[in-house]
Amino acid sequence: MPQLFTRFAATMAAAALVVTGLAGTAYANPTADAADHLTSTVTKELLAVSATVRPDLAKTADEDRTRITVTKEADNWAFGTAVITTPQGGDANPEGRLFLAEYDAGEWNVTFDGTADFISQSRDATVLTDAERSAFGPTEVTVNADFRTQMQLPWAVGQTWRMTGGLHGWSGAAHPWASLDFAGGDERVRAMRSGTAYTMCKGWVRVIHSGGFATDYYHLWNNINVNGAAVAAGAYLGDTGTDVTCGGAANGRHVHIGLRHNNAYTALNGSNIGKWVIESGGAAYQGSALHGSKRVYVGGSLYNYGSLGLTQGIVDANGYGSVNKRTGPGTGYGVAGSVSDGATVSISCSKNGTSHTGRWGTTSMWNRLTDGTWVSDAYLWTGSNGPVNGWC
Repeated sequence: MPQLFTRFAATMAAAALVVTGLAGTAYANPTADAADHLTSTVTKELLAVSATVRPDLAKTADEDRTRITVTKEADNWAFGTAVITTPQGGDANPEGRLFLAEYDAGEWNVTFDGTADFISQSRDATVLTDAERSAFGPTEVTVNADFRTQMQLPWAVGQTWRMTGGLHGWSGAAHPWASLDFAGGDERVRAMRSGTAYTMCKGWVRVIHSGGFATDYYHLWNNINVNGAAVAAGAYLGDTGTDVTCGGAANGRHVHIGLRHNNAYTALNGSNIGKWVIESGGAAYQGSALHGSKRVYVGGSLYNYGSLGLTQGIVDANGYGSVNKRTGPGTGYGVAGSVSDGATVSISCSKNGTSHTGRWGTTSMWNRLTDGTWVSDAYLWTGSNGPVNGWC
């Protein structure tokens, strides 16, 4: 008997689901209604996980609001998207995950993106391409989010856009504050880091990055319709818009971005995006971004400097125009020029020397730059309290 799966219509008009017969499937139990069983299993798992990480959906999330879409199937495997829609015009944005399922002994074993189980399962899944398996990450997901996200802002490097909403939850004020809103520029939203892109819903694209990271882009107009396409940092994803097909609200065209880590939204406070340190305010949608000593509050403009490398730092002169470079790790060594506030420097190694206090605290660590000079770590933002390229 043919296996029936739901998948998006080719045009994704109104995000309606279409039932399509897919032939050639060789499930372990050909007499079982594997398609219906898969839908119900993924739905059950999705609601269970969401009840833990999205308590704001408790009043609205049910089976009628789930959209399970199988985008690929092969052998005993199925892969697709699982979305919980929310009321349009409300505070809550939709919840969505990629799922991978293996059919064995009449049961589906379902895992969701960003988890160690998903990564482990993906290594054997014939439904995935080699590129997807590589993009989904290492054998173990990193334990904690790294402030050095290696991400740029979600528009072209060299452009300036407005930060229309400071740190807030994926759904309004709900914690964690994983989201930001941006508008302006050429209105073309771009991937913040290379990865593998999936269309979760009309107006919503997710890019999976290495290390358990993912970025979400919502309210898009003319978004790309992809299922596992490799995208480079800066790749076009769609235009800023007001789309709320799967729920939520949008007042004025913009892009609502969200940072995920290990299958859940994660706080952006203290992270570096586009060489800006993002900091929260006293309430949702407030806050600022800091580049060196330059601070921009909500409503202000951010220049996209590109991503910060793992062995790089941003000079923070803590209100001054520049920082002295030395011939060795301490003020007892001679001055060897200076480096401007906000400049990006590359670090070759670190060593302890004289102690100094900057914006981020007191430290005796000095960093040797790739030109052979030294700068106190008190005047560099690297995203780490320790050496980012080993000890000298």
